[in-house]
Amino acid sequence: MTLDLEAADRVLSGLRPFPVAITTVDGGFANGLVSLSAGAASIIPEAPRATISLTKYNRTHDMVLDSGIFVMHLLSAEDAQVDSSLEILKTLGGSSGRDGDKLSRLRTEPGVTGAPVLLDAHSYVEARVTGTLDVQESSIFVGDVVAAEVLHGGERLRIGPAWGKLPEEWIAQYEANHVPQLESARALRFGAQARR
Repeated sequence: MTLDLEAADRVLSGLRPFPVAITTVDGGFANGLVSLSAGAASIIPEAPRATISLTKYNRTHDMVLDSGIFVMHLLSAEDAQVDSSLEILKTLGGSSGRDGDKLSRLRTEPGVTGAPVLLDAHSYVEARVTGTLDVQESSIFVGDVVAAEVLHGGERLRIGPAWGKLPEEWIAQYEANHVPQLESARALRFGAQARR
């Protein structure tokens, strides 16, 4: 057996079909990003938990770490909502919170924790962090769900169809913005291995 990186990518990327918009608030500043690493973290239906993984490069990572709260949103694929879903993707995935306020361009309302809920999302769960796992280049946060709602019915947006609808110039900018994040992740991961 060998490590086939293409096979690993094919297996692992197939586990993340839905883009999620993560929002939080810390010290009066609200921020968010788009992630492909999120999911359920409990089998107890009356005590749901959510999990998200955020790279340390992102400002949202530090804000969730400090505030202990996050909202995880799924986006809608329905015709009446898909433009709003793409706008959320472009806004939260297209720039850094270090460059200024991203959320003022989107329709939001404070949730139970005070973190912003995206009103044009398909659905959301809002959570308080109960555990954090540091995995070198990122942190995995697990939170008890304190609020949840389906805002718009229908199908949830998958990453493949969403990516196919985004403008080419936005994708090019996203990929350029992703380079320093990837470099930071490599430095944190391989730097930690080198110190062992």
